[in-house]
Amino acid sequence: MGAPQSRLYETVIGLQKRGWEILIITAMPNYPTGRVFDGYRGLFSMKDEKDGIDVRRYALYASHSKKSFPRIVSMLSFGFTAMFSLAKVRAFRPSYIITESPPLTLGLTGLALARIAGARHIMNISDIWPLSALRLGAISEGYMYKRLEKLERYLYRRSFACMGQSSEITERLEKSGSKRTILFRNGVDFNRFEQIRDTVQKESVDRLRIVYAGLLGIAQGVRDICRHIDFASMGAELHIYGEGSQKNEIAEYIRKNPKKGIYLHKSVPRENIPATLMQYDATLIPLVTPIYGAIPSKIYEAMAAGLPIIFSGGGEGERIIKEYKTGWACTPGDYAEISARIKEVAAMDKEELNKIKANCIRSARNVFNREIQVEHLNQFLLKGK
Repeated sequence: MGAPQSRLYETVIGLQKRGWEILIITAMPNYPTGRVFDGYRGLFSMKDEKDGIDVRRYALYASHSKKSFPRIVSMLSFGFTAMFSLAKVRAFRPSYIITESPPLTLGLTGLALARIAGARHIMNISDIWPLSALRLGAISEGYMYKRLEKLERYLYRRSFACMGQSSEITERLEKSGSKRTILFRNGVDFNRFEQIRDTVQKESVDRLRIVYAGLLGIAQGVRDICRHIDFASMGAELHIYGEGSQKNEIAEYIRKNPKKGIYLHKSVPRENIPATLMQYDATLIPLVTPIYGAIPSKIYEAMAAGLPIIFSGGGEGERIIKEYKTGWACTPGDYAEISARIKEVAAMDKEELNKIKANCIRSARNVFNREIQVEHLNQFLLKGK
């Protein structure tokens, strides 16, 4: 469960189909609860398998605390235990080791394993740390921040290449000394949506049904959306799917305020995401503040589902929505503006809304299709062998 997990899984499957042998080194599953799942708890390491791919899992200190110290300990713990995969990695004799960041500190483990195994190390940067942490208020601009910035530059320079999910990230990678950069957008597995498009049954109601499906954490600000926006008064509903640190607060608020047109549902497994999204008319994707380089994966999934996007996150995500005409942009945290936009969309002519839906599907198929992105990565890797 989760956007990075889906993206990495589908990337691995795409590379496997193109003839690459894959070994995955990861932690015991614990997301999004911050507690290691039953069946994995108490183990230091274990061999697993997913669709014929060898997966090696290692223990970590799991936490989804709002405090920075437990989160740092969690990241460092897996960076340490992952080194116990050394014998397996050397026997595997990889051409490349690709390390996901964040956590940034895991880059040290990946770089060390690559050097010992004689592989080329690639950093896959999903969010720029520590800059993202600074802008979210998770860390202050002091000694620790400067040390992490120094580590960031060291990893970019020492790696064979760096992958970034946005143009903003690849620009920073180049300025920070990366030898080679590749734009590898999150994208979406378009076929998962296309093959069921004609089978999904939508509820026929006279209200605009908006969906949010994703992490319910501090950065997304869904709790404050619930507090500040009365969907029912604008002829709309908000349906929420997800897990995260603010879920209980959201549930309690909805319980106390049942007439605002907000509904909290159980989270759904990855395979049910397409059918779930396609039951709705539009999607709301908020961030409390623009995060440099970050583009929520929910944007691409919404496009594939044919869902017009009400986005309040700024940055490159906003530019993509405007360029491809797949929705509307609002100022993060401006609830009056977001409310006005929702009211406008709820009153929109169906034909006009269908044009935006068509733009979404076309963009997902022809530009942000993960098959296109994975083939781009495949060609990059083949050239470097």
